[in-house]
Amino acid sequence: MSASALTALTAAPGSFGLTVDLALAGLTVGVAAALSGIGLVVCHRATGVLNIAQGAQAMAVAYLLRDLVVIRHWPVWPAVACCLLVVAPVLGVLLDLLVYRPLQRRGAGPAETMVAGIGVFVLLIGVAVLLWGAAPLAGAPSPLGGAPVRLPGGHGLRPDTVAQLAAILVLGLTVLATTRWTGFGLRLRAVVDDRRLAALTGVDADRVSAAGWAFGTFTAGLVGVALAPYLLLDPYGLPLLVMETMAVAVAARLRSIPVAVATGLGLGIAQAEFTRLRPSGQLLPLVEAVQSNLFVVALLATALLAGPGITGGRAGGGAAPLVGRRPKGGDGSGGSSGAGGGRLAGSVCLVLLLLPLGFRGNDLRDALLVPALALVLLSVVVVTGYGGQISLGQAGYAGLGAIGTALLMSGRIPGLPPLPAAPALLLAVLATAPLGLLTGWPAIRRRGLALALVTFAVGTAMSRFVFEQPYATTGLVLDRPSFLAGDRAFYLAELLLLGLGLLTVRALHRGRLGRALTAMRDHEPGAVAAGVDVPGLKLLAFVAGAALAALGGGLMGLAGRAFDPTAFDPVRGLLWFAAVMVAGADSALAAVLAAALLIGLDAGTVAGVSAVAVGALAATIGRLPGGLAALPLPRHRPPPPTPLPPSHLTPTGRRLRETLTARNGQR
Repeated sequence: MSASALTALTAAPGSFGLTVDLALAGLTVGVAAALSGIGLVVCHRATGVLNIAQGAQAMAVAYLLRDLVVIRHWPVWPAVACCLLVVAPVLGVLLDLLVYRPLQRRGAGPAETMVAGIGVFVLLIGVAVLLWGAAPLAGAPSPLGGAPVRLPGGHGLRPDTVAQLAAILVLGLTVLATTRWTGFGLRLRAVVDDRRLAALTGVDADRVSAAGWAFGTFTAGLVGVALAPYLLLDPYGLPLLVMETMAVAVAARLRSIPVAVATGLGLGIAQAEFTRLRPSGQLLPLVEAVQSNLFVVALLATALLAGPGITGGRAGGGAAPLVGRRPKGGDGSGGSSGAGGGRLAGSVCLVLLLLPLGFRGNDLRDALLVPALALVLLSVVVVTGYGGQISLGQAGYAGLGAIGTALLMSGRIPGLPPLPAAPALLLAVLATAPLGLLTGWPAIRRRGLALALVTFAVGTAMSRFVFEQPYATTGLVLDRPSFLAGDRAFYLAELLLLGLGLLTVRALHRGRLGRALTAMRDHEPGAVAAGVDVPGLKLLAFVAGAALAALGGGLMGLAGRAFDPTAFDPVRGLLWFAAVMVAGADSALAAVLAAALLIGLDAGTVAGVSAVAVGALAATIGRLPGGLAALPLPRHRPPPPTPLPPSHLTPTGRRLRETLTARNGQR
């Protein structure tokens, strides 16, 4: 979906001559944002979890509604009832039963719960791509057509907007009354505060949690039904659009429904009103970008202003390490079975990287992305696996590396002539590395969900305000040097740079610095008490991660000989993050395995398979803590010793054997 989708929704030609008309048009977006905020707040209050997959749930319901109405020719109202009253609640109960309940029973921290939510997000997107394709589709018809509702002064309001405002009022009052004045509300608060203690007092915690997830998915379905008639259905764009409305819930600190509703309606109206601003000159592209992405600005502002108080689970959320503690492998980067596991992982990675040297044509061109993506995923290993800091914005730094290389090669940087590929890539990496402070500085005071929201907002802002803007992406040149024009030669150069990246990460993880990073990851307060410079380590991790991501992103652009903004979409960043978590975040070799898995599945099968596979594994993180790298390798057990024949035993040995045999027979 284009970055101006929201503006197109609220700025139909000839409809907004007056401020009131603009405000009424902005309610179309505002009510959807308010519904999203209600769902996020209620789900958090009922389960203690921020439903980060709400955007994908809304997208799935919107696609299903379109399929029932447009393809299967159901009447609109029965299709809406089926989606909202049957499919959405059942999906919520299944998510609680299969994904979140194992995490709650194991006492997992908010970080693992968030990874599971990202897994659900990615899984639903992959399923949508497999079922309906990746191309945008026309939305479903509105269940409430007809003439606009006339207001005093001759202004009109869409009938469906009126119905959605009524739904907000009914839902808000129902939730407030239920949580404050009913026994179920009391049980709900008890389960969120302490699930085990509530169970000891006779509360059916599983039933309460299932009801919370059913309601949360129901409200996500309402958002999908509200947006489906007005937007193109895009399996990547629509979930991201709903995720941007998370600013509404963050502004309400995941507690206050009235604040969430007021913020959602206010942002929707403000976005419509801003369309009246049409400055001339060079400010126009920037103002238009802000107008069409006001929710992104609001998400970044609320995430920064909310501070570390926002959590995704019980009190103290975010303190638990995201990756488990495992013995180091032979490469010093972590492994599941000591040196043997490290050697096995290294051998597998070497085979996967050398195998494409025998490819030709399109197969080799697809393989060019594996080393480049592996470098981007190495940045996740450094920031999250080694440093324990959740970063969902690494795709933004990869995109900065790609577009920086293209700008330098195109001569678009004032004062610099067009540069060859190698110097342009190097300068782009050096320029992007300090920008890691954009997420590293907020990380000093934040962790867990609060940090995840900030990094996601930064990555989304990079995509919306830089990668998707014509003033930054038109006329770009990304061509390889003549000695690397061939795909095989370029692949060998990528392997060399990946090897240097792996050696750098290995050095970063060894010695005193590596021990300090591990201490910060496993227990930050303890590391501070031991004298570790935690703020400095966090900044170092984010700067190194930004440099690695920029290097990988620049190579991705050179591999395709063009800058593709969709390759660095924030949704793809979530997919990359989930893939590293599944492969094992504290292993540098896991980045190579994850890159080969993502590229190989999509190139060898159909689009969406990699998202389904990664999403399914990440969603089951409750049953697979630590990822695939935590699985124990089968070990060879020596056969039991053969007993000596009686002729070889001493008289004492023969009497001892007869005594033990008699005792075993008596048992």
